[in-house]
Amino acid sequence: MSKQRSAKTEKGMNGFYTTTFLIGLGFFTMGLMDPLYDTYVPIFLSKFVSSKGLIGTIMTLDNIFAIALIPIVSALSDRTRTRIGRRMPYIITTLPLTAIAFGLIPFTVLNSLGLLIASIFLLNIFKQSARGPVVALMPDIIPGELRSEANGVINTMGGIASIVGTIGLAQLMNIPINLPGHGPVTDILAFPVAGVLVLISTILLFAFVREKRGKPDSSAPEKRVPLAQSLRMIAGTGDKSALLILLSLLLWFIGYQGVLPFIGLYSTDILQTSSGTAALAAGMVGIAYAIFAIPSGIIAHRRGRKVTIRTALLFLTGILLLVFLHDPVTKALGFSILMRQVSFWILMFFFGMFWVSIVTNSFPMLWQMATYSDMGIYTGLYYFFSQLASIIAPPITGGIIDLFGFRSIFLFAAVCMVIAFFIMGGVKRGEADEKQQEAVGSPAAENHAKS
Repeated sequence: MSKQRSAKTEKGMNGFYTTTFLIGLGFFTMGLMDPLYDTYVPIFLSKFVSSKGLIGTIMTLDNIFAIALIPIVSALSDRTRTRIGRRMPYIITTLPLTAIAFGLIPFTVLNSLGLLIASIFLLNIFKQSARGPVVALMPDIIPGELRSEANGVINTMGGIASIVGTIGLAQLMNIPINLPGHGPVTDILAFPVAGVLVLISTILLFAFVREKRGKPDSSAPEKRVPLAQSLRMIAGTGDKSALLILLSLLLWFIGYQGVLPFIGLYSTDILQTSSGTAALAAGMVGIAYAIFAIPSGIIAHRRGRKVTIRTALLFLTGILLLVFLHDPVTKALGFSILMRQVSFWILMFFFGMFWVSIVTNSFPMLWQMATYSDMGIYTGLYYFFSQLASIIAPPITGGIIDLFGFRSIFLFAAVCMVIAFFIMGGVKRGEADEKQQEAVGSPAAENHAKS
């Protein structure tokens, strides 16, 4: 097995593309649900709530669960040993529950705000419990030096899912369906159809992906580090590269998550789109994901992950400033409603092109600093900080919209990207050519010992 793996590694990603695409089915489920959720849940909430600040606050309540569940479930999966692997038991349990909860969300809108919020909570308990094991599955199987390219592949899967959801399934929101007691109702169909696709993806992931389990050193019992101690591990090290990456991603996700939940409302209120086309802005980001995820990983492998990320942050800053100016400039130039929408979608496409360069390469930088035994801890910390941004950002930007209008959130996001650019300047580790410290008993350690 080690010789076969070594031969694959020598061939680069050519020996791992099929496996990585199959692992990407887990990312497909997230990429399918997240844009639909971010686009339409604020619209659903606006049927009951007028304040954008309050909508932003409600959108963060689910992330309170995520900020605890992702690190905990990721760490638990690190320590789990079953016949089907350490990640898969969590994946095949939580993803089907996620699919069911996601499909039910638009039906709760027909009843009450309380039921809608309760369904949001349940959805995110299941989804965030699945996310950590889904993400940690890839670095368990793919060698460290290939993870930028592999992360590009799985982000491509997420981008394809985003296209399916925002450009394909979103059109179903305009189709009325007859419900007993309500008659013809729109803004429903995309969610249950997406739930079915999540179930199918989960079945395929379980059927075709086989985890490679590390075998603990038989001469010593497996060391179990308490979770709280594990979470302090990164902050307590002499080299602060991992901590600086986490602080940088907190800032760029604050910028991203501050904008994303309001893109659908911005599209309907400012650009005057229909419900079915409100998701096209997020769809443009998804198209860019699908096109540029793999190239961004290849570029980072050649030019360096840090350089790629910092360059993307600078371009994102410029694009966000252009988006900030988009509404008054296009009105002053006399653009038609359609041209204003199209030009906004083009800017969102370029935003997605550089955003995926950051997402594709920041995770592998953290993974490069991890060992096989604590890969889930690093994965959990990544999501801890990204979900913390999801909690912080929407109430802030919702309040900014109430005070200064929609455009101001793009300026706020640009400032976040600039600060992240400077913090990333202090990162010294995490490149693809850096030798990764492997834990005893991991597949990579076994290969190294036998080579």
